[in-house]
Amino acid sequence: MTKLELVCPAGTPAALRVAVDAGADAVYMGFRDETNARNFPGLNFSVDELSEALDYAHAAGAKVLLAVNTYAAAGNSEPWIKAVDNAAKLNVDAIIMADIGLLDYAHRTHPDLRLHLSVQASASNAVAINHYTKEFNIRRVVLPRVLTVPEIRDINSKIAINTEVFAFGGMCPMAEGRCSMSSYITGKSPNMNGVCSPASHVTYIQQGHDLKTNLADFTINKFGPNEQAGYPTLCKGRFTANEETGYLFEEPTSLNATGILLELMEAGVTALKIEGRQRSKAYVREVVQNFRAAIDAAEQGERMVIEMDNLSEGGQNTTGAYNKKWM
Repeated sequence: MTKLELVCPAGTPAALRVAVDAGADAVYMGFRDETNARNFPGLNFSVDELSEALDYAHAAGAKVLLAVNTYAAAGNSEPWIKAVDNAAKLNVDAIIMADIGLLDYAHRTHPDLRLHLSVQASASNAVAINHYTKEFNIRRVVLPRVLTVPEIRDINSKIAINTEVFAFGGMCPMAEGRCSMSSYITGKSPNMNGVCSPASHVTYIQQGHDLKTNLADFTINKFGPNEQAGYPTLCKGRFTANEETGYLFEEPTSLNATGILLELMEAGVTALKIEGRQRSKAYVREVVQNFRAAIDAAEQGERMVIEMDNLSEGGQNTTGAYNKKWM
């Protein structure tokens, strides 16, 4: 079986130190601008902070991966080009990218820079992955959260590079890299501006015993006094259709793959990604420690299912598409 690398979120320098200390094999982060898909106030790194982060992580034997995984704006690619150049100058362990033009630039200009294909590229089959590998020398692909374990096994049998899959955190029921739902009502695109349902557009309104969540001027959900409120994203809102109200796309829930690590290893997965660069240091510490224990157990052939409802959106966990029964 393949040895699993634990790839953990680092939204801030403090979170990076926590992740490394808790047992991360690698940490991923972005610069403090629109070049990464978590472009939220108070998050991310300056060039100097990333340099210091590299020293800290490498001293502990951990790798540093930089996400430059949004799509460059037409007529203004300079911020993205600068991010790639700075990544190469700092000698990060890998850069995570989706934009074909930026991949071409990085491959031609910095041939020694290791390139990973972001989930934002939505490469969900071997033909697409092999194309990126041939054209840009991609060394790892982050697979979209729409594949079953057998589908991942099949892909791994047809490609020559490593695969990374999401193992914990917020779910994305849409095709990653192709979702424009948030931008319809906020004007901010997750694929170009790096923000899905930005906090600047979110409001929580108490209505009697109920809590209403709004995105821009649209009500996304209403929670009763005994319900755990989820963050208002369009794909996880409750809607009325055919006189019935419910979750049309997906309920507020978090992915938790601790119970299927043996299956993912057997399918040839190389790395597990923890989602949550916008989450707290306490979240990072607990999730990383739990996954470190689960991975170490899996490498001994043991299954360790760890419930983390207290850290999950909506207080619920799921294995998502990995065990999907629908077609």
